[in-house]
Amino acid sequence: MLARLSRSELLAAISGDALLLRVLNHVKNAADEDPAHDVEHLLRVAACTLALAAEQATLRECVCAALLHDVVNVPKNHAERARASTYSATAAREFLQQDLPAESLTRVVEAIEDHSFSAGRRPRSALGEALQDADRLEALGALGLARTFSTGARMGARYFDPEDPWALGRSLADTRFSVDHFFSKLLTLAPTLCTEAGRREAEHRAELLRTFLLALADEIGCPLELGKLPERA
Repeated sequence: MLARLSRSELLAAISGDALLLRVLNHVKNAADEDPAHDVEHLLRVAACTLALAAEQATLRECVCAALLHDVVNVPKNHAERARASTYSATAAREFLQQDLPAESLTRVVEAIEDHSFSAGRRPRSALGEALQDADRLEALGALGLARTFSTGARMGARYFDPEDPWALGRSLADTRFSVDHFFSKLLTLAPTLCTEAGRREAEHRAELLRTFLLALADEIGCPLELGKLPERA
């Protein structure tokens, strides 16, 4: 398990820094009602970014990047989704440009720009690698389960296709069926993480997703052999 600050420890660290407290208040005001991208998500990503960056980035950089990485939250099914990280990076630069040294600001902005799965970027710094990994870890494990189905509900998706729940005879459609998202993205994530600690944690959390799918298969009476599924694009 990844060792990281507790929520209370992180909030204490933020409270001791006037800039970080201002950033936290800013994202609280900007947050919408999406539970998959609320302030608690941002705080978890911040704690995880700190843990994965270790001493390769400052606390200020880690927390600023994490709290502002979704400050412009474009819905998953929006045509501009792939540009969400660019929009958030621009907003972060505008918000922080008077408060961080130029080199530090660049690292934070680049990390935010690079973090998104939809954008398909490779991070340019240790901070960027830690932020991208921390955000991807939120898509896995118990929280990943909760976020997948709450996001699906917001898009009007059903849990699964009752006629073909594992998409054996059809194309994956994760905007229509939430379980499809496990195969189109979630179960492919672990090898994509940048840090060794991130990959270990991702594989640990992915195992819970596989356990869930096997339990679901039993409950709906539709057998599933994960190792025999067709290759997914």
